[in-house]
Amino acid sequence: MRRIYEPLIARDLDKKMVFLGGPRQVGKTTLSKSLGADLIAPAAFQYLNWDVDEDRNVIINKLWHKHVKLVIFDELHKFKRWKQWIKGIYDSNIAKQEFLVTGSARLDIYKKGGDSLMGRYHYWRMHPITIDELPDAVSYSEGLDRLMKIGGFPEPFLQNDEREARRWRKERFDKILREDVRDIADVRNLSLLRLFVDALRRRVSHEVVVSNLAGDLQISPTTAQAWLILIQNMYVAFAIYPLTTNIPRAIQKPPKVFFYDNADVLDDHGARLENLVATTLLKRLQFLEDYHGYECELRYIRDKDDREVDFVTIINGEICDLIEVKSADQHISKGLRYYAERLQPKNAVQIVGNLGNGFTKDNIMVVNPIEYFTKIAPAPWIELDT
Repeated sequence: MRRIYEPLIARDLDKKMVFLGGPRQVGKTTLSKSLGADLIAPAAFQYLNWDVDEDRNVIINKLWHKHVKLVIFDELHKFKRWKQWIKGIYDSNIAKQEFLVTGSARLDIYKKGGDSLMGRYHYWRMHPITIDELPDAVSYSEGLDRLMKIGGFPEPFLQNDEREARRWRKERFDKILREDVRDIADVRNLSLLRLFVDALRRRVSHEVVVSNLAGDLQISPTTAQAWLILIQNMYVAFAIYPLTTNIPRAIQKPPKVFFYDNADVLDDHGARLENLVATTLLKRLQFLEDYHGYECELRYIRDKDDREVDFVTIINGEICDLIEVKSADQHISKGLRYYAERLQPKNAVQIVGNLGNGFTKDNIMVVNPIEYFTKIAPAPWIELDT
């Protein structure tokens, strides 16, 4: 299937380098090679993977073909000097080649130090398939069912086999632990890190108090916090934090943690539905940042009086959406009602998984996920002339 990112990244490559980050096996390599295949010329692109010995030698010694239009460097972040190296390559690009750098770890972490690449690249973050980016042959109802049971990573989603999806998921995580984590961090006890991730899977939709989690696993809070950052940098999971502005009795610190692979969430329908909404919202907000240049945040609200709203979207400092997620309860939550009146967002929505016809009451929409993500709030890429 053709991903939403492809024509937009092709345009950006005409102007600057493109860095493409995202979870392992989300489709970055497939998309990259598809971009190269679309170029009208023989040998129009060259793909080089740092994990392949022969390719690594080509990269280090700068031996790729100088006549190709597009050069793809995969997993380049595992090269310790990659930031300075790619800057030198770009600045001395006499042949005017296009460079696409992909990786299964965050490629924007270089911002924290080292030689700046600002002005030389566009950064894109690629996400799994969501309800608003389905293949033409998959209906919305079938797509939602697959996303809940199998997740949105292209290979298992398209194969649509729960047993094979479980095998794929195990092999993928084993590879992340054996290869990716080892290459960017010094984690001496990988079995404990696996238990740490499993513990987070059981806590999806709940606040994660890192010190409590550390106590359960008998590791230090410092280690637990470092591992939480690590799995975010590896695109295994992401954390969202509470909104505290204009929330006098807000909880100040604990994040909620969600997984890029919806099927990573342990078999709890409510938690999986909330995770599905979280990943869809994050994908949209990061698209707005990467393509349109907006500043976006995804937060949640919970105050000391136990009033809660699952998600708050913020664009350029303005609260746009308050979203509560329920499996079956159509009654508007007290927290959503309270904060909709207090914060006056553009939209207040309760997404109910098991709901037929939606309705609006007191300016709060109650809808099912398909209706919300495909009709009421269409994706920000739908209207683009691609």
